[in-house]
Parts: sequence; structure tokens; C-alpha cells
Amino acid sequence: MPESTALCPIVAPLDKPPTPQNPATLNYSLTLPPALRSPAIARTATRSILRAHGLDDMTDAAVQVVGELAACACRLAPTAQVYVSLRYRDDTLRVVLYDAHPRHTHLRLATACDARRRAVLRVLACVVRACAGDWGFGDAREPGGGTRMWAVLPREGASAYVDGKP
Repeated sequence: MPESTALCPIVAPLDKPPTPQNPATLNYSLTLPPALRSPAIARTATRSILRAHGLDDMTDAAVQVVGELAACACRLAPTAQVYVSLRYRDDTLRVVLYDAHPRHTHLRLATACDARRRAVLRVLACVVRACAGDWGFGDAREPGGGTRMWAVLPREGASAYVDGKP
């Protein structure tokens, strides 16, 4: 019997087993409301995603980072959505969050707002440092503007984070 083809090339044949998930296929995004429950949802989703892709060793550090970024975004931009992105490339997890809090054009306001954001993210800074990663924030490059926050966690550092090794 000839193999059937679907009209849509994205649809997989029913008799074909699903593609196994591995770290290289980790590329997810979700949009959350700026609500008190959203950081918990982001942490739960991150935990599930990492485990599904065989990255259990990174879970504790990544979940902490995502929770800190989501809490900051929800606290500083309470009237719009928060966008979360998780990508794994080159043995590194990249976490990006966008919030609608506009970057200030007035220098004093921008300085005060940046200091406030850094203070809110001090736990994140410690976790990322312990994982030998990097983090930051700045203008969102999206059409709606806002702020882009990011963290980069190398797998080796994030795995050692649980063991308390430097």
C-alpha cells in the first residue's frame, strides 16, 4: 500500500512514531498575564519542558531563574502581558522575558527604574553567577516596546548549581 501524504506538510503520518525530544529541540515560548500566579506557572512549565528534553540536571537553576524573571516582569509591568522564551543551543539555556514596562527617556527616571529592577533581580544575579552564566535587561526590540530581560545558563554551571560546586 502506498504511503499516504497529507495536504499539510506539517502533519505527521499517523503510523509514524513521534520525534523524541532532546535538548537540541528545546524551543518554547508562552505568554502570561501579569498576575500573582504567573511566576508559578512559568516555573512549572519550565520544569516540565526541561525534564521532557532530558535536562533534569539544569532544572533547579533554570526554574529559579525563570521564577525570578517572571516575578520581576509581573511586578513592574502590571497592565500588559509577559512573554517568556526558553531556548537551548550550544549546551546553554537561554531565557528571555519581555514585559510592557517602557524604558524611560528621562535619564534620572531611567537610572532609578534600572536600579529598582536590579534590586528586584538580586537573587537571579546570584543564581546566574553561581552557574557561570550571564544576565541583563534593556530595551525590547519588539514593536510594542517595553523591556527585555534575559539570562544565559551554561549546562555545566547549572548542573553544578544543585551540588553547590563553584
